[in-house]
This record gives sequence, C-alpha cells and structure tokens, in this order.
Amino acid sequence: MRKESLRLLEQSRHDFDTSAQLLKIKIYYASVFFAEQAAEKAIKALHIEKKRKAEFTHDLVELAQVLDAPRDVLKAAAELSPDYIITRYPDAANGVPAALYDEESAVAHLGYARRMIEWVRLELKLET
Repeated sequence: MRKESLRLLEQSRHDFDTSAQLLKIKIYYASVFFAEQAAEKAIKALHIEKKRKAEFTHDLVELAQVLDAPRDVLKAAAELSPDYIITRYPDAANGVPAALYDEESAVAHLGYARRMIEWVRLELKLET
C-alpha cells in the first residue's frame, strides 16, 4: 500500500476517535465535522489505491460513485458530505453551526463515518 494511503488511513482513525470523544463531551458540531473528515480521508486512501491518483475534492458522493460504492455507502456519503462546510461556516449553515447539531445527529453521523470506513477497509482487505 502506498505511504500516502497509509497516512490517510491512520489520520482517518484519529479523526474518528476525535469525533467519538467530542460526542462524549457534547460538542456535537465538531463531532460531526471530524466524522466527515474520518470518512473523507478513508475514501481518499481507497481512491489512491484503486485509481492510482489523489483526488482533491471534498465531495464524498463523487468519490463513492467513482469507486462503485454500494447504496448504503453512497447514502452515508450523501449525509456526511455537506458537513465539510456546514459545520464550520455560519454563512453556509444559515446559522451558527454549533447550534445546528444535537446528540442524535452526531451519533448518526458517526455511524455514517463508521460504515464508510468499514467499506473502505473491506475493499482494501484490511482488518475491520
């Protein structure tokens, strides 16, 4: 596996753990952001391995489609993709991002990230 892919997967794991910790301390918008980041880094690692090049998009749906992801992974990508921007910018969120997310949404987003990461690891034939 390429060094770049390994680094992305390692950071994905750290971002996922960060998301889980932020959920525990009830910082929901940041938990959602790190869930998106975990999924994005994992799917970019897979893209590098399968397509032999990096993609500089943040559109998780586009990446998932290019990689022929199953329907549930595409759904997870669709749920997570907007959070790259919405969790950080009031103008994109049409409000204060910290006020837009609650425990239920953070738990759901962490689950979407988990599903995407599991699929990536299966595709790469790594332990889950």
